[in-house]
Amino acid sequence: MTAIPSFNELIEKSIIEHWDRDALTDYKSATLQYHDVARKIEKLHIMFENSGVVKGDKIALCGRNSANWAAAYLATLTYGAVAVPILNEFTPDQIHNIVNHSDAKLLFVGDVVSTVIDATKMPNLEGIINIPDYSLFVSRTDKLTYAREHLNEIFGKKYPKFFRKEHVHYYREESPDQLALINYTSGTTGFSKGVMIPYRALWSNYDFACEVMGKNLEGRGDNFISILPLAHMYGMAFEFIYEILSGRHIFFLTRVPSPSIIAQAFADIKPAIIIAVPLVIEKIVKKKVFPKIQNSRMKLLLNMPVVNKKVNERIRQEVVNAFGGQFYEIIVGGAAFNQEVEAFLKRINFPYTVGYGATECAPIICYAPWDEFVAGSCGKAALHMEVKIDSPDPQHIPGEILARGLNVMLGYYKNEEATRQTLDSEGWYHTGDLGLMDADGNVFIKGRSKNMLLGSNGQNIYPEEIEDKLNSMAMVVESVVIQEEEKLVGLVYPDYDEAKNMGLSREDLEKIMEENRVELNNILPQYSKIAAIRLQEEEFEKTPKKSIKRYLYQ
Repeated sequence: MTAIPSFNELIEKSIIEHWDRDALTDYKSATLQYHDVARKIEKLHIMFENSGVVKGDKIALCGRNSANWAAAYLATLTYGAVAVPILNEFTPDQIHNIVNHSDAKLLFVGDVVSTVIDATKMPNLEGIINIPDYSLFVSRTDKLTYAREHLNEIFGKKYPKFFRKEHVHYYREESPDQLALINYTSGTTGFSKGVMIPYRALWSNYDFACEVMGKNLEGRGDNFISILPLAHMYGMAFEFIYEILSGRHIFFLTRVPSPSIIAQAFADIKPAIIIAVPLVIEKIVKKKVFPKIQNSRMKLLLNMPVVNKKVNERIRQEVVNAFGGQFYEIIVGGAAFNQEVEAFLKRINFPYTVGYGATECAPIICYAPWDEFVAGSCGKAALHMEVKIDSPDPQHIPGEILARGLNVMLGYYKNEEATRQTLDSEGWYHTGDLGLMDADGNVFIKGRSKNMLLGSNGQNIYPEEIEDKLNSMAMVVESVVIQEEEKLVGLVYPDYDEAKNMGLSREDLEKIMEENRVELNNILPQYSKIAAIRLQEEEFEKTPKKSIKRYLYQ
């Protein structure tokens, strides 16, 4: 049996050991050192305690990545409360749904989220706290109001001669299986599942990161960039938790990370490792590198065997420089790479690897280091995990990918039926993804039976949710949402019979669909808006169970 240390004790140890080192920076803004983070945590603990928050209470956080978001998250865990991170791009209704479903007692909100939510739709909240300065946006109890108004006074009385390392003592979880956070896979009530992540899964992912990242980062500096949303397990585990527990310095981009902002940040910060989704890498390669190598002179040189190797080395250096020049490897996860870009990166021997994970595993399932990675795969079973393919011939016949180990969730919050369907009696997590496994244990994903799409910033997009809304709109019989590069397109089979009865032309139908698209986008979060709707001439092909054969339309 693996001996699992207290996760909160690891946070405590790291803060004490790295007391005077830089910890969290909002890019191009202020930096918090580890002692500053400790001070913020302590003040939030005082506020929690004096407002009546008890161990096990749920505390939700919804805002863009920032140093104050990170400090509030750490304060929640180290107090013994359960964190509920919420993607800040969710619509107000989705945020209300999650806050209510999770039974959150307090909600931390960013400056944008605070302007769109409606507190009256979250009646059980005792307070809403602004992330930028921890001021109260809404308070429904006298105790919370008093605690916030007298916070500095209470803190000063508790620590009259400065707050020091020896004052840092955090709550110890009672067992590795204790619930640490609930991470929602989407925001819509009908589809949303609150994944219950235990402390052991947070530790296990951290231990994995120490093994695969730690030993390779010596001499590469302590700088890391947080690009992916902290409310997403991939970003949280590998751009935040590993770094904070190992005393590194994290830079938060705070704004929507466009390719130009990310490229500039790479140049300025020179991160030691890069965690990303495929679209981020693809955009930078296509914008910064391809134009330089697709001219006729470069193509000629690449076709000359004598100079080909040297040219490829130069191109490799060009790509490495585009990502800051100092990283050990780029770990890509969440979706398959564009084949053209992957073939190019393999040709120039670029240090990238593709991992595989799920929120339900907090998140890692498979990984291989870049110098062992087999192109087209997503690595092998990660540390503390077992993986198998539910198939009579896993090397040749795709079957469902099953995973088991310390990373696996406890189940879905208040949803025993979904838990039973996903976790079997032997502890295997049924991913819903189809794959093959070669003789060496490399896993190759062949399709997503769960149909999830991935936005450019790592957000999960569930096409069924969008289709559900689209199917209820004017003249729509059925629809399929597909992804074309970074854009989402709605394929619609319209009600041709009704159109004929009403004397509507194809042009009329296209105008109606455009109106549908605008109306639909008004109720969708930014990352899942539809760029276009295309009319289908025929009904979508169906399985015997009458579900659409989605793979035919991808």
